[in-house]
Amino acid sequence: MIIDKVENIEHYHFGTAWQRVFAFLHTLTPNSPEMKYTIDGDDIFAIVMSYDTTTPESGVFESHREYVDIQTVLVGCEGFECAFSDALTVQTPYDASKDAAFYKRSIPGHTRVNVCPGTFVMLYPHDAHLAGLQVADRSQRVKKVVVKVKKALLSTAL
Repeated sequence: MIIDKVENIEHYHFGTAWQRVFAFLHTLTPNSPEMKYTIDGDDIFAIVMSYDTTTPESGVFESHREYVDIQTVLVGCEGFECAFSDALTVQTPYDASKDAAFYKRSIPGHTRVNVCPGTFVMLYPHDAHLAGLQVADRSQRVKKVVVKVKKALLSTAL
């Protein structure tokens, strides 16, 4: 997992896919429509969505095999818990059509971070993550973007 400020992207050398992701992110505003955006076919795409944050106890961890997630918030702040997927109990086995496996939250994540506008989190296939969590013990409406990048496009960096 990487968590950093968007302004620090030049410190990471993940190639042209990385550059395309952040060029796209710079085009988004809090008023960007909620929808799926195609950046490079099925290799790189993004989903802008809104929802209310919740407590960790109501969620499940997820992980992916084919895609790396790069997530940031456009409006509000949300918490993330992260844990290594091999340390968790599988709740729903990996489904290739969804590129996702889900895990029981039997323990809090090993890492807890808050993501607000101007920051991002990059989640690798071994990073089980639980997003959409309350910050400061109160629910709020967030608008965020999840960019999915085929891990093979970042293979020199993984």
